[in-house]
Amino acid sequence: MRLGVLDIGSNTVHLLVMDAHRGARPLPAYSHKEELRLAEHMEDGERLSEAGAERLLTCVEHAVRIAEDKGVEDLMAFATSAVREAANGEKVLERVRAATGVGIEVLSGQDEARLTFLAVRRWFGWSSGRLLVLDIGGGSLEIASGLDEQPDVAVSLPLGAGRLTRGRFTADPPPPAEARELRRHVRAEIARTVSAVTRYGRPDHAVATSKTFRQLARIAGAAPSAEGFGVRRVLRHADLVEWAGRLVTMSARERAALPGVSEGRAPQLPAGAIVADAAMDLLEVDELEVCPWALREGVILRRLDAMPES
Repeated sequence: MRLGVLDIGSNTVHLLVMDAHRGARPLPAYSHKEELRLAEHMEDGERLSEAGAERLLTCVEHAVRIAEDKGVEDLMAFATSAVREAANGEKVLERVRAATGVGIEVLSGQDEARLTFLAVRRWFGWSSGRLLVLDIGGGSLEIASGLDEQPDVAVSLPLGAGRLTRGRFTADPPPPAEARELRRHVRAEIARTVSAVTRYGRPDHAVATSKTFRQLARIAGAAPSAEGFGVRRVLRHADLVEWAGRLVTMSARERAALPGVSEGRAPQLPAGAIVADAAMDLLEVDELEVCPWALREGVILRRLDAMPES
C-alpha cells in the first residue's frame, strides 16, 4: 500500500510518501517539504501565534492535497517539540483536524528517540550489535542506545539547533563569549545523561540522523547526496572539532556557500555543531555513521508492524 507520513517539526513540514507492506523494505515514492519555522511564531515564548496557526493549517492543507494526488491510502501525521511545548498546541491541532480531517499525533521526546532508533535498527540490522543513535532537531537532541528494536535508554534534551540559536545567540556570527557560554551549557546538560546512556555498555556502532548531522558530515568531506541513498557517510569527531570552531566565526551567508548547507539551515549550524561536538566527546564517540532513515521512517515502520498479516 502507499503510505504517507507528515512530519510537523520545528523548522519544516515534510510529507514523505512511501510504498510499503509488512515484511518489506519501504520504498520512497515522493517527498515534499515546506519551510514553517513554528518556533519563530511563538508569542511570549509559549503560545503559537494566530499567524503561525494559519501558516500551519495552510501547510497541512497543501500536504493533504499532494497526498491525495499521489494516491496515499493512509496518511499519518505527527508533531514534535514546537507544537508539544506550545501552551495552545492542542487547540491549534484540533483546529487543523476540524479543517482538514487529519489527526496529528504529538510525540514526546522519548517517542522521537525510540522511533528513530527503530528506523536505524532496521536500516543497519542485528549485526550492528549495540547501537548508539544521536539526532539533533530544531528543538531537541535525542539520544538512544540498545541491543534490540526498542532501546534500553531513550533521552530527549532541549538542545535543538534552532532553539539554541534563537535563545543563546544575539548576533551572526555570535560573539565569542556567547559561543563559549553555549558550549558550557550544552556540555553540562549532556553530561547529566552520560551515565544513563553508557551504563549498558559501549556501543558497537554509533549512528547519527537528522539534517544537522548530514550537513556537518558533508562539509567535513562525506559524499554528496547525488552519489546515492545507500553510500556510506561518516562524521569523524576530529573533523567536527575543527569545523565547530570555524562555523561560529562565519556568517550565515558564508555557511550557506559550504557544500550541502541550505540557506534556511545555515543560521543554526554553529549551534548544531556545538551540540554534536559535545555529544561525541562526552559519549566518547570517535566516528558516527549517518543513517538515511530517521523519525519519519520509524513512524511508518511502527504502522506496518501494527498491520495484520495478509
